[in-house]
Amino acid sequence: MRPHVAAVYAYARRADDIADEGTAPAADRLERLDAWQRRLGAAMAAERSAEPPRDRDDLIVAALAHSIRSLDLPIALFDDLLSAFGQDTMTTRYDSWAELFDYCRRSANPVGRLVLRIAGYRDEGLDRSADALCTALQLTNFWQDFGRDWIAGRLYVPRDVTAACRAREMDLNGPWLNESWIAALRQCVAETRNCFEAGREVCDAVRGRLRYELRFTWLGGARMLEHVERAAAALLTCRPTLGARDVPLILWRASRWPSRV
Repeated sequence: MRPHVAAVYAYARRADDIADEGTAPAADRLERLDAWQRRLGAAMAAERSAEPPRDRDDLIVAALAHSIRSLDLPIALFDDLLSAFGQDTMTTRYDSWAELFDYCRRSANPVGRLVLRIAGYRDEGLDRSADALCTALQLTNFWQDFGRDWIAGRLYVPRDVTAACRAREMDLNGPWLNESWIAALRQCVAETRNCFEAGREVCDAVRGRLRYELRFTWLGGARMLEHVERAAAALLTCRPTLGARDVPLILWRASRWPSRV
């Protein structure tokens, strides 16, 4: 599995770098993302390249094209990833959960589905559970990076939530979040926790090493969400992280996995 997972990761990582590249205009980054997408299409169209790889990007595309052909990976999942990266260059606000979930559907969920395909699983129920876990991890990262994203001009808390909590952007002047913003983030944490619960099934349904890797991924993400919840008012200036002190707790929870931890 690992060479195929590495190929997927390298391709997505390169696309993410293009989308977030410095101060380049959005139009330039979109053009480069389109070129990166076409490059994979060209590699897929050619059964075998007539020229040896010239650089790292050539190697990435060639490796991924091999994985797609060997494992019959859906090319549409890579198109979704690229569309989400393109959206990152232009969209800095989301009106509703529906909009944010649609972004997660394209930015995070394809990764889970691809891992399942690489491991040999093709099951709609597992796909839905993997989607929930990947969305939960993506949302947790948004709340973890709340302060960094705000400095960069991005805000992922849906406007529906901020309006209901009367949380105003003009109040994000730090260093502490007011009660309205704490209430908004509390709703975000609750919605994310629901996604984690829906993502437990896939951690139990797969076999072998992947089962334990997914369980630890779930447990690490859920623990990070706890840190986000505790940080709450300090999220503008404090970015929660997992540390050595979290390891014993995560291991203990892993040993008790069959129960609801």
